[in-house]
Amino acid sequence: MKALCWEGVNKLAVEDVPDPVLHNDQDMIVRLVAGTTCGSDLHLIGGYIPFMRAGDVIGHEFLGEVVEVGPGVRKHRVGDRVVVASFVGCGRCWYCSHDLWSLCDNTNTNPGIGQALFGADTGGIFGYSHAMGGLRGSHAEYVRVPFADYGAFPVPEGIDDTSALFVSDSVPTGWMGADLGGVQPGDVVAVWGCGAVGQMAARAAILLGAERVISIDRIPERLAMTERHIGSEVIDYTATDVGAELRERTGGRGPDVCIEAVGMEAHSDTLVHAYDQVKQQLRLQTDRPTAVREAIHACRKGGTVFVLGVFAGAVDKFPLGAVINKGLTVRGAQQHGQRYIPMLLDRMVAGELSTSHLATHSVPLGEAPRAYEMFKDKDDGCVRAVIRP
Repeated sequence: MKALCWEGVNKLAVEDVPDPVLHNDQDMIVRLVAGTTCGSDLHLIGGYIPFMRAGDVIGHEFLGEVVEVGPGVRKHRVGDRVVVASFVGCGRCWYCSHDLWSLCDNTNTNPGIGQALFGADTGGIFGYSHAMGGLRGSHAEYVRVPFADYGAFPVPEGIDDTSALFVSDSVPTGWMGADLGGVQPGDVVAVWGCGAVGQMAARAAILLGAERVISIDRIPERLAMTERHIGSEVIDYTATDVGAELRERTGGRGPDVCIEAVGMEAHSDTLVHAYDQVKQQLRLQTDRPTAVREAIHACRKGGTVFVLGVFAGAVDKFPLGAVINKGLTVRGAQQHGQRYIPMLLDRMVAGELSTSHLATHSVPLGEAPRAYEMFKDKDDGCVRAVIRP
């Protein structure tokens, strides 16, 4: 079968790889219907995530049709249309039973790497390095889905493929930021980043009752999309001082909840960005924490900062003094998709969530490398490119 493979830093190729087979009785095989580019994939492609190997299949956000099920699968049948959570959870360990699915104890097939990097192993995730389990990714004609009864969800009639696709990762990731960030009715929420995850975090904050939601970015098409489709206020950080603007809009106090949805390759129009970029390129730090720093400084005293963006390791100049002296709560997580996906599908059926606008481009699998180039360079207003077989 054909699959999109990582072949080295900034090198992708569509190659022939062996068809997946069932390894365990709880596995199933899914035929790809649609996948999508994701900003966290750019970190892989750029070489910022360790433990990638030439030939690894990437991709983790997808929708498919069930073509084969193991004897232990109880909830799915051949022919079902399913959306699959990007992180794999066993459904039995302490973390899964506490709805902390991305921290599963049993789905990372390379234990030990996470211990060295993070102090503990994460759960497994499709197509996201051998530190995260080395599972084959979803940018392929067929995908093996482990623990299928826990990670795959039937798509209700009335939800089209493109809309349902984003419930695999972007929507639950954004919702988690607002939920675990503690958004309450009447709050003012600021979101850094107007990509798919940032937009979904903003929409979640609105649905959870926030009085005002303010989204921050620099790409005109993304700012316009967020204002039009999400209903959030927006700030172009290249046109104003973000901290001053947020204080102005909040009576001098600052947002109650700040959600960072940018990650380890954050941009800025300040000299600090140049400093961070040089250190990252020289591998003196693994991540650029520009947006995290800004969120911490902007947040009101006693407020909460939730980090949704992907970070791999160490950052420089982390404002710990601001965290302590302002009494902030700082949280972060990879998405616990299984915790949210059923509820999010119900909200889509009810018309409360719309995601189809995120799919600004569509390409066949054979043209996936070009899609990632366009996505990385923000060409033609690309927010997400949908990849189809």
